[in-house]
Amino acid sequence: MTVLMLARDGDKVAERVAAELRGRGTSVAQVNPSDFPSRLSMGAQLNSSSSWTGRIRDRDGLDVQLASISSVWQRGITPFVMDERMSSPERAFAYGEARRGFGGVLTALGDCLWVNDPMAAARAEYKPLQLAEAAKVGLAVPETLITSDARLAYEWATRLRRPIVYKPLDGVVHADEGQVRLLYTAPLTERESLLDPAFGRTAQMFQERVPKSFEARVTVIGAEVFAVRIDAASTAAQEDWRSDYDALSYSVIHLPFDLRAKLLMLLARLGLVYGAFDLIHDVSGRWVFLEVNQRGEFGWIADTTGLAIYSAMADLLEKGA
Repeated sequence: MTVLMLARDGDKVAERVAAELRGRGTSVAQVNPSDFPSRLSMGAQLNSSSSWTGRIRDRDGLDVQLASISSVWQRGITPFVMDERMSSPERAFAYGEARRGFGGVLTALGDCLWVNDPMAAARAEYKPLQLAEAAKVGLAVPETLITSDARLAYEWATRLRRPIVYKPLDGVVHADEGQVRLLYTAPLTERESLLDPAFGRTAQMFQERVPKSFEARVTVIGAEVFAVRIDAASTAAQEDWRSDYDALSYSVIHLPFDLRAKLLMLLARLGLVYGAFDLIHDVSGRWVFLEVNQRGEFGWIADTTGLAIYSAMADLLEKGA
């Protein structure tokens, strides 16, 4: 059987896990979906057996039978690159066909473990869903407001009577007219700024600013839980540790049993087998759930702490469906 890794070229984390799997004698095929269809091809057929058969090939000699794939690891978003000889509308159409054809066949493979299942992964990208499901399993979550109504936001902040922060709903990295902008969690220092006439142009999320003792990144792979305390030494990192990695220090910790159980329960409710959780341990000793990233990185945590996260991912992929 074969583990299929969908990863960009030069993905060191994927390469590290692939090397461990190959060392165990497990077949691994690492492909970059961006190479489809220029360097990577797929042919798939469906008959009365209800299972897709065929092969994935590339120009470098890769030849993988679809029926042999036991696990798929979707490492990140790797957009298809369409032929520039097509017009813009043609490229848009071709891109959609590639996504639904190449991606659709892989999604339809039977008896195959996905890390993570594409449908569950897409659903789990919605932070409002994460927060609601976290609350259902008994995790503490910050007081949260999502709105496009400036007056409602102002009134909510006034009633809360505690510091609040703005958090983007769609991650940190955003394209802005050919440039990349990084939007981190940011404190709202002036309540009156919520009344800006531009407020209503889109949905916005605000949360109470939880007073932190420290933060934690908890990597969950199957039933394995790896918890790391993150201490921040700069003002920027104390607000959002992703904004200043050089100011961070890490230490391995053990979570309370009930918290660990709730994280596993939440992952199951979301239909995921892998997740990178961000938590706050507040000044009162309470654990607060912030979010779970179903494609969250773990390489730097594993490299810094020595935790066996690479091996745990290899175990999960090797086990398959």
